Amino acid sequence: MREQILQYIEQLPAPLAVFLVAMLPVFELRGAIPAGYAMGMKSPAFIYLLAVAGNFIPVLPIILGLGPAERYFRRFKIFNRFFDWLFKRTVSRSDVIKKYESLGLILFVAIPLPMTGAWTGSIAAYLFKLPLRMAIPCIILGILIAGVVVSLVSQGVISLWH
Repeated sequence: MREQILQYIEQLPAPLAVFLVAMLPVFELRGAIPAGYAMGMKSPAFIYLLAVAGNFIPVLPIILGLGPAERYFRRFKIFNRFFDWLFKRTVSRSDVIKKYESLGLILFVAIPLPMTGAWTGSIAAYLFKLPLRMAIPCIILGILIAGVVVSLVSQGVISLWH
């Protein structure tokens, strides 16, 4: 399935592909920024802006929609198990958020490693019942920092190849 998604995205115009990849869990902007360079985009600032914007798109729906979705779908055994797994996995990776709250959420989203980022940070904000007025700015700041880190690493790798 992942390969099918990637084949479809490769057929899109590069700016749209970067934006959409940044919206996807797992890839987020960690995958979108290098994809922009790989697709021949020349403007680091444009790639960065597309990736940051795309990465932020799922944040509000996750934070605001996860509660109602959880309440509805937990009635079904398979979804109940899924939510248990998802929440256990998120909590096990978010010690920094529990310890430092807003600063922890910024760092958690900003560190471009697997199982961190805006998606997991949004789920953690929901689980830890962080107020929206605190969670949104922290997640945005984390996305902005992650975008800078991934951009610098991507540009460094590209300069090594040239």
